[in-house]
Amino acid sequence: MTPSGAAWEMTPSGAAWELLVPAASAPARARGRALQAALRDAVRAGRLAPGTRLPSSRELAADLGVSRGLVTEAYEQLTAEGYLRSDRGAGTWVGGAARAAHPRARDLAPRPAGARADFLPGTPDLSLFPRAAWAAAQRGVLAELPHQALGYPDPRGLPRLRTALAELLARRRGVVADPERVIVVSGVAQATTLLGFVLHARGVRAIGVEDPGSPEHGALYASAGLDAVPLPLDGEGLATGPLRESGVRAVVTTPAHQFPSGIAYSARRRTELLDWARSVDGLVVEDDYDGDFRYDRAPVGALQGLDPERVAYTGSVSKSLAPGLRLGWLLVPAALAEEVVERKRTMDLGNPVVDQALLARFVERGDYDRQLRRCQRAYRERRDTLVSALEEHFPGTEVSGIAAGLHVIAALPGRYGPPEYFLERTAAAGVAVRPLADYGRTVERADVRLVLGYAHQSPARIRDGVRLMAQALRA
Repeated sequence: MTPSGAAWEMTPSGAAWELLVPAASAPARARGRALQAALRDAVRAGRLAPGTRLPSSRELAADLGVSRGLVTEAYEQLTAEGYLRSDRGAGTWVGGAARAAHPRARDLAPRPAGARADFLPGTPDLSLFPRAAWAAAQRGVLAELPHQALGYPDPRGLPRLRTALAELLARRRGVVADPERVIVVSGVAQATTLLGFVLHARGVRAIGVEDPGSPEHGALYASAGLDAVPLPLDGEGLATGPLRESGVRAVVTTPAHQFPSGIAYSARRRTELLDWARSVDGLVVEDDYDGDFRYDRAPVGALQGLDPERVAYTGSVSKSLAPGLRLGWLLVPAALAEEVVERKRTMDLGNPVVDQALLARFVERGDYDRQLRRCQRAYRERRDTLVSALEEHFPGTEVSGIAAGLHVIAALPGRYGPPEYFLERTAAAGVAVRPLADYGRTVERADVRLVLGYAHQSPARIRDGVRLMAQALRA
């Protein structure tokens, strides 16, 4: 191709000729569209620069061995679209509207860059995903799913899945679950946003969140127009004194296994929290964060079971199966059900039907329970490995929150501080860790207290990662 402003070289050996040869040899009926597509792509990609003069329709037709009318039609179509421009008596030129594009798909999935060891919390072991059982369930679903089921679904979710989830949650989590009030969502994030929009429409402008707590809650509610009000914890759960003083009428909690502290709300605190909700005509949002994973005894039952009309309950398969499935559930009080369902309908018209039917079959056949048992065995071993490695390499470390969940809180002795030094040295060694201070305003920042996730690493990698941390501080 010649410089901008020069005529387009149409020799058999020229690059321009090669661009159009496949189009010229296309079947007769498709030749015109193929020629237009080839010229359009060449302009978009920058192979035909703005200002390049194209050969006349007669010349190009003769060179390609096609009819002149085919070339004339292609020039007229691309001129109408803005890719070419035609000056009367001066020929046809590449226009300046199109810009050369270099398509590139970036991967924005969160992951530590180049970490030799990763203790960031919140991720399960994705290698434990039950591929064989999931594939078998998928084959079964596709064989039995009627054609009409592939239309737009009930925005609440397939009745089959809502029924299966209601039975599962009642049995495993002690939830009062009416299938008519179960809403299938794309994970806890969508459940949170749905509730935020409905509360905002009712005039609510602020919602309480645990401090320390999940940083995602504040951002999600902010997207719905609500201010997140941080509320402190004590040894039994969310402190009810500051809650009452805050003036909020809605609060988000993780009572079965508080994130990130790892405590389970006491029976007294659960009662106090519900008394508060009744006294202010308020709502408690229960995020059942990794509530299924309890290692010392049966999991603590859900708060929702004590008062289904004051608690909206949400969970997902993100920790038990994989976050990439984007499947979860939301149980709402009767007073909110109609508004939440309507908001779900306008948001996405419902979740994918095949995925819903697949999860329903997976739950009905007992595969989901088997997966939970498999994960519990693996995660208990990894928790024990992490605790043992900390005792070996960081003697005197106090470990808490180990009875459940996928992470522990490690409070290191003062000799390993200050926190800034510890974090700087471990980062330089390629070890990804997160301090507890990152999760709240009320956290004491003078000590080295870490939130260490262990579920996504093998026991061997856990031992190596703790050893790397220790070496980094000795270096």
